[in-house]
Parts: sequence; structure tokens; C-alpha cells
Amino acid sequence: MAKFSPSLVASNLKGYVNSKGNAGLATAGSGDVLTGIIASLIAQGYALDDAALIAMFVHGKAADQLAKSISQRGMIASDLLYKIGRIFSDYEL
Repeated sequence: MAKFSPSLVASNLKGYVNSKGNAGLATAGSGDVLTGIIASLIAQGYALDDAALIAMFVHGKAADQLAKSISQRGMIASDLLYKIGRIFSDYEL
């Protein structure tokens, strides 16, 4: 996984691009939140590749929703936590 804009995941000679996310993710702790999502999904039985792809989408989607409500500049990592559960619910992930 490479946290760029857009983010990238490479797996088994396949590449995936995630268009979700924004500059608000360039803040201290954002990567820790992403890692926590991945670890949680793996603990629930998801394969590493699937966990990384789902986490990358959810993380970016949370940032996009926050950018609309509080702006990219005002975003901190803990703000993401309030959106993540809702996104899992909305997408039935």
C-alpha cells in the first residue's frame, strides 16, 4: 500500500487505485487509523489483500465526508473514528 493521492495497493501482480481521500489525511495519526482498520479486518478473518483494499476505501471515504463538514485543513486523525463505523454500515462491509 502506498498512501498517495490517489492511494495504491499492489497484490499478486495486480494494482488497485483508490480515488477516495484527500489532503486532510496528511496529518499525524492518520496512518495509525488506517493500520487499525486493516488489523481489525484481519482479526475478523479477512484476507490481508481484502483487508487492505477495504480499509483504504473506508479511510478515504471517511476523509471525504469530513472534508465536506469540517474542511481538509481542520481534520485530525481522531475525527476519522466517528465516520468509520457509519461507512461500514452504509456499505454493509
